[in-house]
Amino acid sequence: MLLKDISSPEDLKGIPKEKLPILAEELRHVIIEQVSSGGGHLASNLGVIELTIALHYVLNAPTDKIIWDVGHQSYPHKLLTGRKDIFHTLRRYKGISGFPKIEESPYDTFGTGHSSTSISAALGIIEGRDKKGENFKVVAVIGDGSMTSGLAFEALNHAGQMKKDLLVILNDNEMSISPNVGALSVYLNRILTGEIYQRFKKETKSFLEQIPKLGVPVSKIAQRTEEMLRRLFLPGILFEELGFTYIGPIDGHDIGTLIETFQRAITKDSPLLIHVITKKGRGYKFSEENPCIFHGIGPFDMETGATTSDTIPTYSEVFGQTLTELAEEDDRIVAISAAMREGTGLDCFAKKHPKRFYDVGIAEPHAVTFAAGLASEGLRPVVAIYSTFLQRAYDQIVHDVCLQNLPVVFALDRAGIVGEDGATHQGLFDISYLRHVPNLIFMAPKDSLELREMLRFALRHDGPIAIRYPRGKAIQDKYYGILTELEIGKAELMLEGNEIAIIAAGNSVYPSLRAAYMLLRDGIRPYVINARFIKPLDKNLILSIAERTKNIVTVEENVLDGGFGSAILESLSEAGLIDVQVRRIGINNEFVEHGSQSILMAKFNLDESGIYKVCKTCIQSSSKNENKWVSTLKRGLTKTLTFKGL
Repeated sequence: MLLKDISSPEDLKGIPKEKLPILAEELRHVIIEQVSSGGGHLASNLGVIELTIALHYVLNAPTDKIIWDVGHQSYPHKLLTGRKDIFHTLRRYKGISGFPKIEESPYDTFGTGHSSTSISAALGIIEGRDKKGENFKVVAVIGDGSMTSGLAFEALNHAGQMKKDLLVILNDNEMSISPNVGALSVYLNRILTGEIYQRFKKETKSFLEQIPKLGVPVSKIAQRTEEMLRRLFLPGILFEELGFTYIGPIDGHDIGTLIETFQRAITKDSPLLIHVITKKGRGYKFSEENPCIFHGIGPFDMETGATTSDTIPTYSEVFGQTLTELAEEDDRIVAISAAMREGTGLDCFAKKHPKRFYDVGIAEPHAVTFAAGLASEGLRPVVAIYSTFLQRAYDQIVHDVCLQNLPVVFALDRAGIVGEDGATHQGLFDISYLRHVPNLIFMAPKDSLELREMLRFALRHDGPIAIRYPRGKAIQDKYYGILTELEIGKAELMLEGNEIAIIAAGNSVYPSLRAAYMLLRDGIRPYVINARFIKPLDKNLILSIAERTKNIVTVEENVLDGGFGSAILESLSEAGLIDVQVRRIGINNEFVEHGSQSILMAKFNLDESGIYKVCKTCIQSSSKNENKWVSTLKRGLTKTLTFKGL
């Protein structure tokens, strides 16, 4: 094996070029084997193996900098940069990340996880380099899917103006996560497969073959003529208008051509874009045939490509199926995705109502303002975006939707702890960045039944409304299968108690209920409240229980700063109930690393054992305080009686 002797890119450079395809196949096998056992991003990584080898063969990393846009295609890079011996820990708790991470390796120049940041970051690094008088190359590797984001074009525009020696590699595989959409994708695809260009290539070849061998000048004229005409048809004109020299398209799986091209490219001192054509899922039949399924996948059988089947639907699937059904009843309902049709469960909606489904590409800000425009014309748009990605559209939510009080429904998928994808993907900020926005109603279902009813409720509401729900299998609790009618700002009292109240939101409700049963075995009777509405809160219920118990524990899968528990504290403070003891369970002011959901839930006391433990501590603390108060009162009374001579 060639890979076993590679501990850094320097070792790679010692391998003869003709043997590099063998190394590519070894990398493929290692990646497929690891992802099949532990899950991860497969198709995107298999597509860039030759590209990664060629880059590290030519560049001098980590002195030279490579920035991987999104970063879900960085597994080959990790294997070639000293992490092959710990590659088995990929995406595991305390193991290596599935994305580039600055603190993990000096070869990870810039941390990525969200789309379209690479060109901006690369340009900033180049300017920083020049300010310090240093000398190294900077390369941004960006997919055609990421090029659907406005951020990428903002950076291209600035780079063309600055005229720095930035090298951008456009990895064109006609995919983001879902198949690419939009005019740019059509443009690139049309040029590469178009009739005019293909006919031109054929006729040019035929013409050149008929020319007698009259010497070099004729060949050069013919070559220059072909190059000039080719530029009329290829997409280079778009990038050259932005100030880049364009090279391509070239075969992204031909290592020899890639190396030769990169060796020429690093000698340039002006912006350069190399257009590389790759195939997502390359080298693994099942991934090539179903790149969407094998984009981000759990464990699967290497031999058959079969994944573990499960009859329990995910929250995403429940959402998609419900919205599809509701759209049958109301033709005003439209659905919007930002390149995540399958991920958000909207594939069934797209098939059933293709003219009412919009995939806008990786363009979350546009998705939100587009929805605002639709809503202003009387439609009922539902914007389904992962919690972590909706952060990118914050201004549009505030300015374009909520300020104008438009009836847009935000479906926040993957809210809370998502697990192995780590810090860039945990949905732990949406409560904090949404609950303070005027006009917005904010809900969180405890199970699949509530999600269905909340979606139905949201589409009847004449204003902006958000629903957050977690990643994974939807809870379908039979005992609580009867749903009381939803009313704005009305919580659900699930368990009557006296000593302590547990107030939980969304995915935290059932762990809280299980913790309550553990407390009951200890002779402690807790209240359990399913908040349902994060905003507005059911203040009447919360305040009445607070007056009775004086002990409250809040539970949320969100950062504590500005979160659900903070909203409870604010309500108690406004009511003057400052003597109520409140313990908040949630995420501290930190970014949450990768690891399984169960491990991370336990770490932050968000599982039933953790909630139980916090409740017990709260009650014990309350008892101590009460005993101190009684002791203080007795001492005071004794002193008073002594003073009076009694």
